[in-house]
Parts: sequence; structure tokens; C-alpha cells
Amino acid sequence: MESSSGKTAPPTLSITPTTFNSSLSSSSSPPLSHSSPSTLMLPPPQSQVIVMSPCAACKILRRRCDDKCLLAPYFPPSDPLKFTIAHRVFGASNIIKFLQELPESQRADAVSSMVYEGTARLRDPVYGCAGAICHLQRQVSELQAELAKAHAEILTIQVQKENRLASICTDDDQDQPTTISYGQCADVNQNDELYGVASCMDPSVRASNLESLWHDLREF
Repeated sequence: MESSSGKTAPPTLSITPTTFNSSLSSSSSPPLSHSSPSTLMLPPPQSQVIVMSPCAACKILRRRCDDKCLLAPYFPPSDPLKFTIAHRVFGASNIIKFLQELPESQRADAVSSMVYEGTARLRDPVYGCAGAICHLQRQVSELQAELAKAHAEILTIQVQKENRLASICTDDDQDQPTTISYGQCADVNQNDELYGVASCMDPSVRASNLESLWHDLREF
């Protein structure tokens, strides 16, 4: 289109409104969830990486320590001296061989025994744990001898006590006065009844008769 002045007018664009089908728009858009906006804004959880420190055995041997390590339950990384002693005396291969031959319930005791024997061997290279065992047996023998001596002394004291009690009872029986009846006093002097009665009534005569009777009893 040209104007009266001979200049060409710029073209005009006409935009006609278009209507969208509600059914198409609803089918093409994904359904909205009823979750809160805060839940949608959270980032996905990150997996935590657990870094396991190698056991003392693997650390000293400079090898990789995994979950199936046979030595890890018995040689923790916090106690490297325990494996150092056992490894120096027995060797790592022998330790592993010993543990594989034993059931799991006895492995902890076996490791403790190896560590004890290794410590004794390093302390006494000649006798090792045999020297400690001999020393303990000597102490047991000495204590048994002391115990037997104590029992003998107790038995001796008990016998002395019984003898002392028996002697005391005998002395008490001897110290008791002898009672003489009127008839016994009369039997001493059967020839003279009156003299017998008088002698029993006279204190001096009665004393002499008692002495003679006591002498006769002792001779009897």
C-alpha cells in the first residue's frame, strides 16, 4: 500500500486470538501433587561414606583391610603392639593358619594365648612361658609346704590343750577331801568299841586315824 506522498507504509501484523482446548491442555500437563512446596525444594539425600580404618595387622603388613578380614576382630587399630608381639614370634601366616583351624568361639582365647606366649618369649628367649610356669609351680609347692606346717602346728596345739585339760581334771580329783563315815571309824578299832567311839569324837585321835586310813588307801 502506498500513501499519497509516494512512500511505502510498513506492513502491519494482525494477531488473531486462538482458543486452546481445555481437554488437550489438561491431558498434556502432568498432574500436580498435593505435597507441600518445602518437600519439593529438598535436595535428594546423599549417601554417607563410612571410612573404615585398617586393623593393626593390615596396617603393619601394609595390605588392604576389608570387611572379611580374619584378623580385624582380634587386632584393633588402637592396639598395634598386640599384633607386633604375636607377629614377631609366630609370624602372620602362622597366626592366620591357627585361627582358620579353630572355631570362631575359641579364636579370641587363642589370640590372647599367643600374645602372652610371645611376651614371655621376648622377655625370656631361652625358656619363654615355660620359665614362668616353673616359677608359679615353685610358688605353689612352697605354699603347700607352709600350709602343711600350719596344719601340723594346729594339731599339736589341740593335743597340748587336751592334755592340759586332762591334767587339770586329775588334779581337781586329787584335791577333793576324803569323807569317812562313823562306821568306818569304828571299823578301825573293832576290838574296843568304846575307844572307837571316843576316838571318833576326839579330834586329835580322829586326825591320826584319818592319816592311817589315807596311808592304807594309798598303799592299796
